[in-house]
Amino acid sequence: MKSYQNNANFVSIIIPCRNEEKYIKKCLDSILEQDYPKDKMEVLVIDGMSQDKTRKIIKRYSKKYQFIRLLKNYKKNTNFAFNIGIKKSRGEIVMIMGAHAGYEKSYITKCVKYLQECGADNVGGIIKTLPAKDTILAKAITICLSHPFGAGNSYFRIGSKEPKWVDTVFGGCYPKKIFQKIGLFNENLVRSQDIEFNRRLRKADGKILLAPDIISYYYPKDNLGDFFVHNFYDGIWTIYSLKFVKTPLCLRHYIPLCFVLGFMIIGLLGIFWPIFFWLFLIFLASYCLVALFFGFQIALKQKRTSYIILLPLAFAARHFGYGLGSLWGLIKFLNYGDKETKRN
Repeated sequence: MKSYQNNANFVSIIIPCRNEEKYIKKCLDSILEQDYPKDKMEVLVIDGMSQDKTRKIIKRYSKKYQFIRLLKNYKKNTNFAFNIGIKKSRGEIVMIMGAHAGYEKSYITKCVKYLQECGADNVGGIIKTLPAKDTILAKAITICLSHPFGAGNSYFRIGSKEPKWVDTVFGGCYPKKIFQKIGLFNENLVRSQDIEFNRRLRKADGKILLAPDIISYYYPKDNLGDFFVHNFYDGIWTIYSLKFVKTPLCLRHYIPLCFVLGFMIIGLLGIFWPIFFWLFLIFLASYCLVALFFGFQIALKQKRTSYIILLPLAFAARHFGYGLGSLWGLIKFLNYGDKETKRN
């Protein structure tokens, strides 16, 4: 182990954040607990002009630990933070880590190990979604994001039994030379910039590896309103990003749009033709039955009867929020005169 530490690659960790006073301490503490040698890393926390105590907390850490630095992101959004961090980084390896998450002790070590041994251009692991509050609703939302009905085939969310090549991962560990090869993150994209970058990486014959023993912990929104809004904005940028890039995202990102459009078209036709009205009711009933089935199944397994109702609500906030956001993104995309991009 000693010889490994002496020969370890220098790693630059980039953490974009804005108004993360509730989570940034937990994130930085988990990095301090890493088994990777501290003299072989730098932590660049890129703050998007936070209006809470985030910067004060980071400054306390940077005074105590010389390898932690606070950088300012005057443009606020994550896409700019990524590129600020990459340009300022000194490491041979660049890791993207989220402020809204915590990391297991061996996270950095395993990312670097897989990157070196497997011929990958990006390495990441699975995220275990944890409730932001100790409430039954917050727990239902975490289950929604970890279940195939809520997350589709997004393996970094639903997990995998063995390492596998995938289309994207949470965060990511890259050799720095990859940014010289295919460029930086697209600064036109307020969201989905990491997904688009990984699509570009794969188009350039790059490989992305998901390793299930690399584990991080993510804390999602804890109520249905905020959860719906978060999915809504994710949905917008799934479609609106096509205004700035030529490469579409994976099919699973467009399923909620098709789902919502199907509901709306059949519902509108049902106003004029009874057969479509009945099709709409069948469509709606089928969705409710599937959501209730998974809610009932999980309620039995977890021995919490309230999941029978709360999980279908969480699934609906996920699907309809993302789908309606995608529809709004489509409207914005088709409106070529729209020069303003909502920053959220």
